[in-house]
Amino acid sequence: MSGKGGVGKSSLTANLATALTLKGKTVGVVDADINGPTLAKMMGVRDATLEYTPAGVKPAITALGTKLISMDLLLAEDDDAFTWRSTMEVGALREFIADTEWGALDYLLLDLPPGTDRLPNVAELIPDLGGVVVVTIPSEVSQLIVKKSVTMARDILKVPIIGVVENMAFYVCQHCGEEEPLFTAGETPDAAFQQVVLGSVPFDPRLARSSDDGTLYLDEYPDAPASKVLMEVAEKVQAFFQSL
Repeated sequence: MSGKGGVGKSSLTANLATALTLKGKTVGVVDADINGPTLAKMMGVRDATLEYTPAGVKPAITALGTKLISMDLLLAEDDDAFTWRSTMEVGALREFIADTEWGALDYLLLDLPPGTDRLPNVAELIPDLGGVVVVTIPSEVSQLIVKKSVTMARDILKVPIIGVVENMAFYVCQHCGEEEPLFTAGETPDAAFQQVVLGSVPFDPRLARSSDDGTLYLDEYPDAPASKVLMEVAEKVQAFFQSL
């Protein structure tokens, strides 16, 4: 979750799911952005055909075995558009979670849309929600908005905060290896949110290109600086749940 759009939350979800899969875990992903789904495209299953069984719909499966359900898989054409609101949107999310034939999972990740209105619905649908990963970028505007999401999750809904991921934290020059900031930095993420920092992911244009192409960045570029940080984030997420 983030509360702020444009911070790379869906990209982080896709790559965290892939990282956990690469670590041998069975992972499911729900694209909870009903009106703006992107994960089917990002994870290379946009053309998958869903199969319906008495036990529910079978999710799409990525090249590495991650399971995914998304509204995008139900649309015939890329430019098909629709808008669901309120109870219809929540009803669709409920069906994605409950009526998908997930099988035994180690982790179920939900990619929430921007804003703070969807997390209360998820908390109602999944009373024992394990925790949230908060995504931000190192700008004052992003931190201002994301702080509100942290407050809602931690203080109002009492959902555990697994930690914060600072996305697009800096740019690594591919020629000299120097790190350069992309944004006018606000506070450091640990100072801004008073939460565990899971990692600061550098900007890599290849990551955006992989999302556009529907290829799996971590599989293509395992030695890239961003890949190493993403794998560390996955390790810390695992450690969080192992400590419970």
